[in-house]
Amino acid sequence: MKRFFVLFITLVAFSNIQAQELRARVSVMSNRVGGNVNKKIFQTLQNSLSDFVNTRKWSNDNFKTNEKIDCSFLLNVESAGEPDVYKASLTIQSARPVFNSSYLSPVVNYMDNEVAFKYAEFQQLEFSETRVSGNDPLVSNLTAVFAYWINIILGLDYDSFSPSGGNPYYLKAQSIVNNAPEGRSISGWKAFDGTRNRYWLTENLLNSRYTLFHDALYQYYRKGMDQMYDNANEARTQIIASLNSLNTLNTENPNTMILAFFFQGKTQELIRIFSKATPQEKTQALELLQKLDVTSSNKYKDQLK
Repeated sequence: MKRFFVLFITLVAFSNIQAQELRARVSVMSNRVGGNVNKKIFQTLQNSLSDFVNTRKWSNDNFKTNEKIDCSFLLNVESAGEPDVYKASLTIQSARPVFNSSYLSPVVNYMDNEVAFKYAEFQQLEFSETRVSGNDPLVSNLTAVFAYWINIILGLDYDSFSPSGGNPYYLKAQSIVNNAPEGRSISGWKAFDGTRNRYWLTENLLNSRYTLFHDALYQYYRKGMDQMYDNANEARTQIIASLNSLNTLNTENPNTMILAFFFQGKTQELIRIFSKATPQEKTQALELLQKLDVTSSNKYKDQLK
């Protein structure tokens, strides 16, 4: 198994429960949907999506209870169009445990704004890795989006424990992209849909030009965060080294999606890491972070003086 330590006391569980990879919280919000839409539909959808995510086996590994990946999916339904057709955004978050602590370090914190789908109450949710598209693309689009993000979560989690360990899941995500449903109101799967979408994230994660990203990810978590308890000074050194690698990547390949993707949700963690650093380390970190995470530049400047 990919995990190299046990964070919590191992709990004895049935093998079919241990096999599943995720400890996912799925929520469906419908506050913005007006008209004559029956809101009970969204509770049914929430239950179905929770079952879809948490009972399906997504990898070939058997995860023990304490190894399950903590994650959440918030589907915010924004409008209703034709009968049973909806437009929504999906907020995806995941975290991984840090060795010898109860702290969960954020890995994914992203909002996917392009989720169009069709759902009727008690409709069965179906998904096939070999053939995503169905008779009605809007019906299959919702499960395709969820399956895509689950594979991204798995890939990044594996990457954080072993160098380039997530590649099999990025390839699965790419397969979903390649076979994604197509329709007039469906977007986010194509290169021409924008510069920040599912297509470009997978392209970046599998592009050999960006291998340095995977090395930096592993160094940040396994050599940095996981060493914080035993040797905080060495851990910060490794984290600065990982930021230097990301800076090299950014210099050679500016404006890549994976770089912005990495820093979403990490600002407060990075501030906490370097708030106890030496003045020299703070200066190094501040210089790097202001280049790499421009949207949070002022926060770093104010808190890492």
